[in-house]
Amino acid sequence: MVKDEAILIQQALQGDLDAFNQLILTYQDAVYGVAYRLMGEGDSAADATQETFIAAFRRLETYRGGSFKAWLLRIATNTCYDELRRRQRRPLTGIDDLPGADSDDGAPLAADTATPEEAFQQSELQIALQDCINSLQEDQRLVLILSDVEGYSYQEIADHTNAQLGTVKSRLSRARLGMRRCLDAVRELLPAEFRLISDK
Repeated sequence: MVKDEAILIQQALQGDLDAFNQLILTYQDAVYGVAYRLMGEGDSAADATQETFIAAFRRLETYRGGSFKAWLLRIATNTCYDELRRRQRRPLTGIDDLPGADSDDGAPLAADTATPEEAFQQSELQIALQDCINSLQEDQRLVLILSDVEGYSYQEIADHTNAQLGTVKSRLSRARLGMRRCLDAVRELLPAEFRLISDK
C-alpha cells in the first residue's frame, strides 16, 4: 500500500489534484499493464488508462475502502470492456489503415543484439500471444492477465472480480488451456525452447 494512501485519498476527495496525482503515479503502470493486455495495443491502452483515472477521480466518493489498487483495476477493466463493446458495434477504420495510406510509425526497431530475423520472430511471437489472449472469453482473459501477467493471488483476483475463489481457479484453468491450444496451433512461431511439448 502507498504510504499515507488513506490521507492522499481524503485529500483527493477534497479536490486536491496533487494528492490524486500521487495516487496516479503509484498505480499508472499497473492500470496500463491490464489495459494493454485487454486492449491489445499501446494507444488504446494509454487512452483507457487516462479514462480510468478520469473516471476514478469523478467517482472517488464511491470508493468504500479496501484495496484502492483493486478498485482502480476494476474501473480499468470496465473501461476497456466498454470500449471493446463499442468497437464491436461500430468498428473504426483509421486513416492509416486505408488502402494506399503511408504511415511512418512501423514496428519498433530491434535492439543492436537482435538480427532482423530474431526481431521479426519476437514481433510475431508477441502478436501471437496477444491474439491468443484476445481469443479468450472476457472473464477468462481477465483472470489470466491478473494472475499470469500481473502476479495477483487467487484471493486478490476473487476480490477484484467479485467472484468465488473456485470460480477464479476454474476460469484460470480454462484460460490456460485455451492459451495452450491456441499457441499449439501457431507452434512454428515459437522459438524452439518455448515450443509446447505435445502430450504423448
